[in-house]
Amino acid sequence: MRGVARALAASLAAAWVVAAPVQAETLADTLADAYRNSNLLEQNRALLRAADEDVAAAVAALRPIVNFIASATYSEPAQRDNLSSTIGLTAEITLFDFGANRLGVDAARESVLAARQGLLGLEQRVLLGAVSAYMDVVSANEFVRLRQANVRLIGEELRAANDRFEVGEVTRTDVSIAEARLAGARANLAAAEGDLRVAVETFRAAVGRAPGPLSGPGRAPQTAPSVEEAQAIAVRTHPAIRQAQHEVTVAELNAERARLGTRGRLVGDATVGLNNDGDTNASVGLSFRQPIYQGGRLSSLYRQALASRDAARANLLETRLAVERDVGTAWANLQVAEAQIAASEEQVRAAQVAFNGVQEEAELGARTTLDVLNAEQELLDARTARIDAGARQVVAVYALLSAMGLLTVEHLGLGVPVYDPQAYYNAVRTAPATSVQGRRLDRVLEALGRD
Repeated sequence: MRGVARALAASLAAAWVVAAPVQAETLADTLADAYRNSNLLEQNRALLRAADEDVAAAVAALRPIVNFIASATYSEPAQRDNLSSTIGLTAEITLFDFGANRLGVDAARESVLAARQGLLGLEQRVLLGAVSAYMDVVSANEFVRLRQANVRLIGEELRAANDRFEVGEVTRTDVSIAEARLAGARANLAAAEGDLRVAVETFRAAVGRAPGPLSGPGRAPQTAPSVEEAQAIAVRTHPAIRQAQHEVTVAELNAERARLGTRGRLVGDATVGLNNDGDTNASVGLSFRQPIYQGGRLSSLYRQALASRDAARANLLETRLAVERDVGTAWANLQVAEAQIAASEEQVRAAQVAFNGVQEEAELGARTTLDVLNAEQELLDARTARIDAGARQVVAVYALLSAMGLLTVEHLGLGVPVYDPQAYYNAVRTAPATSVQGRRLDRVLEALGRD
């Protein structure tokens, strides 16, 4: 019986120790691949490039509009010259509109800056999802090893109960209890293996590939010394707040543009043409156009823009409150996880002592097989709680970084090339069409894999 006890204790200890395999994958490796492989990030990078084109379209409104026109007219009843045709060019440019088009360019640029912050926020969600998936696989692997050890341990206990039954030390009831516990342990092992398969598929979706051997999370990154400082950092750096700030600016600019919509605009136009008789004509003119009555449409658009501005301002205030709340919640979750680790470590220590004691007492006949199995189950539960608490702590650290706005590839120093949104913006912000700027844009698109 003493040999069985030593085997049980050794197997439980082995189940808790997770040896790091050679060339094992670190959490940093996983985060880098999640960043590289994320289709969601790729989708939103394309949407950001679409927002860049809004700037180009707004800039184009400041330039002349030139059209080629060809027309032919046939008249009835037939006359000597019943068919006439002309070709020509027309050009039009807004010379003065009280700054409405300039405001449109500024609003488009602010929208781009807001979209960039939205992309950063999405990057944080992708990385946090990868952290959670990584720790789920680590925990699931440990749970499987723990359950496998549990099956072996109860199998040893069952064999010992059978041996003792053969010599009359225990009854058939003790053997049946051990058999029931072994069946339950095998069922729990099957459930743990199923959870591991689910965790692997979640990892594949979050990272873009299946996990290899995992080495564990490693050293946790630094956060902040206090919740107040963490909240202060979040207010300064969180992409959700910065995005809301840019959206307020966009709404204010659009409100001013809507106000100027009731003003007029000075337009210059020029025309040159050639008819079928070979005669040419040319003209240059100026016109001032101002709306007088559109059924209340312009006033409605202005009121709508003011309401959107007020909503954006309120959203900024609400976003700041939400960010501060999220930091406070993440900080509390981290504190809880750390307390759970300390408590679960003490639980494991006490359960191990109790298990050893019950084993010794069982050898002297003072404990039954059920007592031994119950003590072993308590030790298993304690080790399971310790694994779960460790995983929660790691996720809580990165969740706090995300709440602070710092869970980015650049801040973590993952050593992966960071997507540069400025490159495409620089290539299109002046609304290029052809020539040198167009060729430069072609090179940027080729580098992005979108040629």
